[in-house]
Amino acid sequence: MPVTLYGIKNCDTMKKARTFLDKQGVDYKFHDYKTAGIERAMLEQWSKKLGWETLLNRPGTTFRKLPDLEKEGLTEKKAIALMLAQPSMIRRPVLELSGGRLLVGFDPGAYKAALSKR
Repeated sequence: MPVTLYGIKNCDTMKKARTFLDKQGVDYKFHDYKTAGIERAMLEQWSKKLGWETLLNRPGTTFRKLPDLEKEGLTEKKAIALMLAQPSMIRRPVLELSGGRLLVGFDPGAYKAALSKR
């Protein structure tokens, strides 16, 4: 299974992750949420593995701009609906490796360790 990097093209953290993968010579596919969207089934699968709290980008501008009523009483179902409606609320990058292993966020050390096991 190929390596897939999920995120948004112009995000600074995404640029760091892409640069890192390029320098490591990793062949990967890039999936841009803004242009290709994201499927509910995939978000639900990631949520089961990682927890919706890990996936929801609460510090991000898009989430912070939400009305307080939409931020209150978050559940997995509500968080997934928010992320589907506005994919920039998905924490990024999400790196998917063989066997369905996932890394969320960019940490060069974690990337290096995970890529050495593929």
